[in-house]
Amino acid sequence: MHLAYPVVLSVLLFCTGLYGVLARRNAILVLMSVELMLNAVNLNLVAFDVWLSEAARDTLHSGQALTLFTIAIAAAEIGIGLAIVLAVYRNRGSSDIDKLRDTAEDGPGPDGGPDAPGTRATPATAPTTEAAA
Repeated sequence: MHLAYPVVLSVLLFCTGLYGVLARRNAILVLMSVELMLNAVNLNLVAFDVWLSEAARDTLHSGQALTLFTIAIAAAEIGIGLAIVLAVYRNRGSSDIDKLRDTAEDGPGPDGGPDAPGTRATPATAPTTEAAA
């Protein structure tokens, strides 16, 4: 087996996944792109394992074992990632990554005002009007 074919396919898959991570704004598409990158790594692991086992007549197949661990970690990652994305979508109504920047807490104000740590902000009360009797 020529090693160049799976390596070129793996590079194409990885570059496609990298483009998806850098260019997409939807969190689901970013997670899919990360999975594409992990699959490219898995393809490389199996291809090099087969290539090295043919050369050395080795029966250890450590590349295939590492691929199984990578698949298990990817399954856990996608489960946790989807749970987070669904929770954000329920709260915000969008899974746009650019809109998630406002979820971070604001730091203390420049004058140590109401945003200072340890202070509690009180809700604004509506002005009351006196009724003429």
